[in-house]
Amino acid sequence: MLWVTTAWGLCFVAIRWGLQDAPVLWFAAMRALIAGAALLLVAAVQGRPLWPRDRVWGLLTAMAVVNVTVAFAAMFAGTAGLATGAAAVLSNAQPLLILLPAWWLYGEAVSVRTAAALVVGFTGLVLVGVASGGGQGAWLSLLSAVAITAGTLMARRLSGTDLLVAIAWHFVLGGLLLVVLAAVVEGAPAITWTPRFVLALGFLSLIGTAAAFVAWFRQAQVARLDLLGAWTLLVPVIGMAVSAVLPGERPTMWSALGAAIVLVSLVLTTVPGRARRGP
Repeated sequence: MLWVTTAWGLCFVAIRWGLQDAPVLWFAAMRALIAGAALLLVAAVQGRPLWPRDRVWGLLTAMAVVNVTVAFAAMFAGTAGLATGAAAVLSNAQPLLILLPAWWLYGEAVSVRTAAALVVGFTGLVLVGVASGGGQGAWLSLLSAVAITAGTLMARRLSGTDLLVAIAWHFVLGGLLLVVLAAVVEGAPAITWTPRFVLALGFLSLIGTAAAFVAWFRQAQVARLDLLGAWTLLVPVIGMAVSAVLPGERPTMWSALGAAIVLVSLVLTTVPGRARRGP
């Protein structure tokens, strides 16, 4: 989880760089399609069956819509409208959003301590959103967090399926939907293939998406979702730390305070007094 959260934190800087050379939706579509193609190539080299069983295609399609099409479009658009650090915080609200659904769907009981972490964490996120000016960018980043939360909950139901192949196809399906959306909204792709863009796209697709999401979904099948999600609270901290050294990206005092409050919620969630699994 340490390398996954580091990769995701750096993704927001890469998105910021790449948006200087490509439209929002076309950039998001390329991220998903390259990640899916890379994972299918790995599966082919390893001799895995490349076509999932018929019964999982409905689930994969639903995951593609929420975890890729909606999440990536909202994440990229939100990052375009916010400072990098603020976008990183708001797009990673899923640890706070996942607790009640995890209890309801999978019997992962929520303790008083965890409920307190919910309140503290949301307070920090609201503070970051207000400090960033709120508006469309903040709401889009939160929509991305909701969509990724839904995708994580759905991933629990992929048990018994080749996870690498399933994730690959959900990126391909979601990416194709993004291509359609980009063509309708943005028209023909106007992309400047600078070294900066190629580097940002390669990092986003191969490390921040293909590798990181395979690790994330694999853990989502075996670990408690509240404790797993709590680790991703490190993502905005990394994003804000990196953004602090970029020109024009220094976080405000209130944004830094909001991020600190989010970290407090991480402590409340993980040490000690973890909630016990329900019957």
